[in-house]
Amino acid sequence: MIVALAIGLALLIQAFVVKPYQIPSGSMEPTLDIWQRVLVNRVVYHLHDPHIGNILVFHPPTGAVDGGRECGVRPPARAACPQPGPDESDTNFIKRIVAGPGDHLRIVRGVPIVNGVKAKEDFTNPCGAGGDCNFPKQITIPDGMYFMMGDNRGRSDDSRFWGPVPKSWIIGEAFLTYWPPDRIGFL
Repeated sequence: MIVALAIGLALLIQAFVVKPYQIPSGSMEPTLDIWQRVLVNRVVYHLHDPHIGNILVFHPPTGAVDGGRECGVRPPARAACPQPGPDESDTNFIKRIVAGPGDHLRIVRGVPIVNGVKAKEDFTNPCGAGGDCNFPKQITIPDGMYFMMGDNRGRSDDSRFWGPVPKSWIIGEAFLTYWPPDRIGFL
Protein backbone atom coordinates (compact mmCIF):
# COMPACT_ATOMS: atom_id res chain seq x y z
CA MET A 1 0.00 0.00 0.00
CA ILE A 2 2.76 2.48 0.94
CA VAL A 3 4.73 1.66 -2.22
CA ALA A 4 1.64 2.21 -4.40
CA LEU A 5 0.94 5.50 -2.64
CA ALA A 6 4.55 6.65 -3.14
CA ILE A 7 4.47 5.72 -6.83
CA GLY A 8 1.13 7.48 -7.28
CA LEU A 9 2.41 10.61 -5.53
CA ALA A 10 5.59 10.63 -7.65
CA LEU A 11 3.53 10.32 -10.85
CA LEU A 12 1.23 13.16 -9.80
CA ILE A 13 4.17 15.44 -8.97
CA GLN A 14 5.77 14.66 -12.34
CA ALA A 15 2.53 15.17 -14.24
CA PHE A 16 1.58 18.49 -12.67
CA VAL A 17 4.45 20.09 -10.72
CA VAL A 18 8.06 19.19 -11.64
CA LYS A 19 9.24 17.04 -14.53
CA PRO A 20 12.74 15.93 -15.57
CA TYR A 21 13.97 16.49 -19.14
CA GLN A 22 17.13 15.52 -21.00
CA ILE A 23 18.83 17.99 -23.36
CA PRO A 24 18.69 16.44 -26.86
CA SER A 25 20.94 18.79 -28.87
CA GLY A 26 23.71 21.36 -28.67
CA SER A 27 21.40 24.33 -29.30
CA MET A 28 21.68 25.55 -25.69
CA GLU A 29 25.47 25.20 -25.33
CA PRO A 30 27.36 26.45 -23.38
CA THR A 31 24.53 26.83 -20.82
CA LEU A 32 23.27 23.25 -21.22
CA ASP A 33 25.22 20.38 -22.78
CA ILE A 34 23.86 17.49 -24.82
CA TRP A 35 22.45 14.76 -22.53
CA GLN A 36 22.49 17.06 -19.49
CA ARG A 37 19.35 16.70 -17.38
CA VAL A 38 17.16 19.48 -15.98
CA LEU A 39 14.09 19.81 -13.80
CA VAL A 40 11.20 21.87 -15.15
CA ASN A 41 8.63 23.71 -13.04
CA ARG A 42 5.24 23.04 -14.66
CA VAL A 43 3.23 25.28 -12.30
CA VAL A 44 5.02 28.63 -12.40
CA TYR A 45 3.37 30.00 -15.56
CA HIS A 46 -0.10 29.34 -14.20
CA LEU A 47 0.78 31.96 -11.57
CA HIS A 48 2.60 34.58 -13.69
CA ASP A 49 3.84 35.22 -17.22
CA PRO A 50 7.28 34.14 -18.49
CA HIS A 51 10.09 36.72 -18.64
CA ILE A 52 12.95 37.44 -21.01
CA GLY A 53 15.89 35.26 -20.00
CA ASN A 54 13.82 32.31 -18.75
CA ILE A 55 14.82 28.91 -20.16
CA LEU A 56 11.66 27.05 -21.16
CA VAL A 57 10.58 23.62 -22.30
CA PHE A 58 7.75 23.97 -24.82
CA HIS A 59 6.10 22.45 -27.87
CA PRO A 60 7.17 24.23 -31.07
CA PRO A 61 4.97 24.54 -34.15
CA THR A 62 4.89 21.40 -36.30
CA GLY A 63 6.99 23.21 -38.94
CA ALA A 64 9.95 23.26 -36.52
CA VAL A 65 10.27 19.51 -35.94
CA ASP A 66 13.14 17.52 -37.49
CA GLY A 67 15.14 20.61 -38.42
CA GLY A 68 12.19 22.27 -40.13
CA ARG A 69 12.19 25.98 -40.74
CA GLU A 70 8.58 26.53 -41.69
CA CYS A 71 7.28 29.98 -40.78
CA GLY A 72 3.53 30.48 -40.36
CA VAL A 73 3.59 33.42 -42.80
CA ARG A 74 6.01 34.68 -45.40
CA PRO A 75 8.37 36.88 -43.36
CA PRO A 76 9.42 40.27 -44.69
CA ALA A 77 12.86 40.32 -46.33
CA ARG A 78 15.67 40.24 -43.73
CA ALA A 79 13.23 39.69 -40.85
CA ALA A 80 12.83 36.79 -38.45
CA CYS A 81 9.64 34.74 -38.65
CA PRO A 82 6.89 36.85 -37.03
CA GLN A 83 4.16 34.18 -36.78
CA PRO A 84 4.25 30.40 -36.10
CA GLY A 85 2.27 27.83 -38.00
CA PRO A 86 -1.14 27.03 -36.48
CA ASP A 87 -0.38 23.54 -35.21
CA GLU A 88 1.44 22.59 -32.00
CA SER A 89 3.78 19.61 -32.24
CA ASP A 90 4.10 17.00 -29.51
CA THR A 91 7.92 17.31 -29.51
CA ASN A 92 9.67 19.05 -26.60
CA PHE A 93 12.18 21.84 -27.27
CA ILE A 94 14.23 23.86 -24.78
CA LYS A 95 15.28 27.46 -25.54
CA ARG A 96 15.59 30.88 -23.89
CA ILE A 97 13.01 33.70 -24.16
CA VAL A 98 14.55 36.74 -25.86
CA ALA A 99 11.35 38.77 -26.46
CA GLY A 100 7.77 38.72 -25.23
CA PRO A 101 4.30 39.89 -26.27
CA GLY A 102 4.30 43.33 -27.89
CA ASP A 103 8.10 43.61 -27.98
CA HIS A 104 9.78 44.99 -31.10
CA LEU A 105 12.64 42.69 -32.12
CA ARG A 106 15.46 42.64 -34.59
CA ILE A 107 18.55 40.42 -34.52
CA VAL A 108 22.09 41.50 -35.46
CA ARG A 109 24.95 38.95 -35.42
CA GLY A 110 22.74 36.66 -33.34
CA VAL A 111 22.11 39.27 -30.65
CA PRO A 112 18.49 40.30 -30.00
CA ILE A 113 17.73 44.00 -29.97
CA VAL A 114 14.46 44.34 -28.05
CA ASN A 115 12.62 47.67 -28.09
CA GLY A 116 15.83 49.32 -29.29
CA VAL A 117 18.03 47.87 -26.51
CA LYS A 118 20.79 45.39 -27.37
CA ALA A 119 20.66 42.33 -25.07
CA LYS A 120 23.66 41.71 -22.81
CA GLU A 121 24.25 38.00 -23.18
CA ASP A 122 27.62 36.78 -21.96
CA PHE A 123 26.22 33.23 -21.73
CA THR A 124 25.83 32.59 -25.48
CA ASN A 125 28.05 31.05 -28.11
CA PRO A 126 28.44 33.81 -30.69
CA CYS A 127 26.80 33.80 -34.06
CA GLY A 128 28.54 34.82 -37.25
CA ALA A 129 27.67 37.37 -39.85
CA GLY A 130 25.70 34.98 -42.07
CA GLY A 131 22.03 35.04 -42.98
CA ASP A 132 21.01 32.79 -40.06
CA CYS A 133 22.50 35.36 -37.66
CA ASN A 134 21.18 38.62 -39.10
CA PHE A 135 17.54 39.64 -39.19
CA PRO A 136 17.86 43.44 -39.06
CA LYS A 137 14.27 44.21 -40.07
CA GLN A 138 12.09 44.70 -36.99
CA ILE A 139 9.14 42.45 -36.16
CA THR A 140 6.59 42.76 -33.37
CA ILE A 141 5.92 39.73 -31.17
CA PRO A 142 2.17 38.96 -31.18
CA ASP A 143 0.10 39.07 -27.99
CA GLY A 144 0.38 35.91 -25.91
CA MET A 145 3.56 34.72 -27.68
CA TYR A 146 7.27 34.45 -26.82
CA PHE A 147 10.29 34.54 -29.14
CA MET A 148 12.73 31.74 -28.29
CA MET A 149 16.41 31.36 -29.20
CA GLY A 150 19.02 28.77 -28.30
CA ASP A 151 22.17 30.00 -26.55
CA ASN A 152 24.32 28.41 -29.27
CA ARG A 153 23.15 31.05 -31.74
CA GLY A 154 24.94 29.75 -34.82
CA ARG A 155 23.69 26.19 -34.28
CA SER A 156 20.12 26.61 -33.08
CA ASP A 157 16.96 26.24 -35.10
CA ASP A 158 14.59 28.48 -33.18
CA SER A 159 11.94 31.21 -33.44
CA ARG A 160 14.06 33.05 -36.01
CA PHE A 161 12.93 30.43 -38.51
CA TRP A 162 9.57 29.08 -37.27
CA GLY A 163 8.14 31.94 -35.22
CA PRO A 164 7.24 32.81 -31.63
CA VAL A 165 5.61 30.27 -29.31
CA PRO A 166 2.12 30.76 -27.82
CA LYS A 167 2.03 30.73 -24.00
CA SER A 168 -0.36 27.77 -24.11
CA TRP A 169 2.39 25.65 -25.76
CA ILE A 170 4.82 26.25 -22.88
CA ILE A 171 5.34 23.26 -20.58
CA GLY A 172 7.39 25.03 -17.93
CA GLU A 173 10.61 26.71 -16.84
CA ALA A 174 13.88 24.81 -16.47
CA PHE A 175 15.20 25.81 -13.05
CA LEU A 176 17.73 23.18 -11.99
CA THR A 177 20.27 20.93 -13.66
CA TYR A 178 20.82 17.65 -11.80
CA TRP A 179 22.99 15.52 -14.11
CA PRO A 180 25.89 15.13 -14.56
CA PRO A 181 26.92 15.70 -10.93
CA ASP A 182 29.62 18.24 -11.82
CA ARG A 183 26.96 20.48 -13.43
CA ILE A 184 24.38 20.42 -10.60
CA GLY A 185 22.98 23.88 -9.97
CA PHE A 186 20.22 26.39 -10.51
CA LEU A 187 19.77 27.97 -13.93
